[in-house]
Amino acid sequence: MKIVDSHCHIDDEKFDQDREKVISNFEDDGIDFIVDPASDISSSEKIIEIVKKYDRVYGAVGIHPHEVEDVTDEDLKKVYEMSFSEKIVAIGEIGLDYYYDNSPREKQKEIFRKQLEIAEKRNLPVIIHTRDAMGDTYDILSEFKGKVKGVMHCYTGSSEMAKRFMELGYYISISGTVTFKNAVNVREMVKTIPLDNLLVETDSPYLTPEPNRGKRNEPKYVRFTAEKVAELKEMELNDLIYNTNSNVRNLFSIED
Repeated sequence: MKIVDSHCHIDDEKFDQDREKVISNFEDDGIDFIVDPASDISSSEKIIEIVKKYDRVYGAVGIHPHEVEDVTDEDLKKVYEMSFSEKIVAIGEIGLDYYYDNSPREKQKEIFRKQLEIAEKRNLPVIIHTRDAMGDTYDILSEFKGKVKGVMHCYTGSSEMAKRFMELGYYISISGTVTFKNAVNVREMVKTIPLDNLLVETDSPYLTPEPNRGKRNEPKYVRFTAEKVAELKEMELNDLIYNTNSNVRNLFSIED
C-alpha cells in the first residue's frame, strides 16, 4: 500500500540537485503524496511553485519560530495572501522553540498567535513545531480551541500532554525519532496514541530513521517509521498505513 509522508521539506536546499528525481520516484518508492511545510516567506514562495509543478506534493505556508524575530505585519499579510494559493492545505510550520531561542520568546508567542488567527480566518489546519515549550504551546492553542485544528509535528512529548493536545483537536505525528535506540519514551508514548489521531512523517531531510541514520532523509524512508509504529501498535503495516493516510486526508482536506 502506498504511504503518505505528512511532513517533508522537499523545498529544502538539500534537494536542489535531485528534487525532480526524488519526486519522480514516488511511484516506485510507494509514496502516495507528501505535504511540504514552509519555514519563512522565502520557502513559502518556493513551495507554492513546487506544488504547482508536481501533482503529488501539497504545501503549507507560514513562519517557523526560529525565523520570527524580524517578522512584520506585512510578512503576515503575505502569509495570509499566499494561503489562497493552489494546493496550499495548511498554515505551518508555526509554533514555539525555547531550545535554541533563535527568536525572543515574546516575539515567538506574538507571531504564533497571529498565524493561528490567520488559520482561523482561512479555516485551515496548522502544523505545529514545539520544542522545550510544551506548556506555552498548549496554553496558546487552548485559546483557539474549537476554532483551529492541526497536527503536533514530530511529537516526542509525554502521553499525558499528547492526550491534552488531542482534546484540543490535534493529531500526533511521529517521525523517524521513534526508531532511534535511545527513544524509549517516544516508543512508550506511541503505544498510547489512538489510531484516529496518528500521523507519520519523515521531516526530510532531517531525522533520518534507522537503518539509514547518517544519510539524507527522504520521503521513501517514512516506511521505516510506519513499520516501527505498526510493530509498537501490534498491528499489520497496511492497516497502520490505511489509518494514517486517511488521517492526513481528513486533516488537510485532500480528496484525490
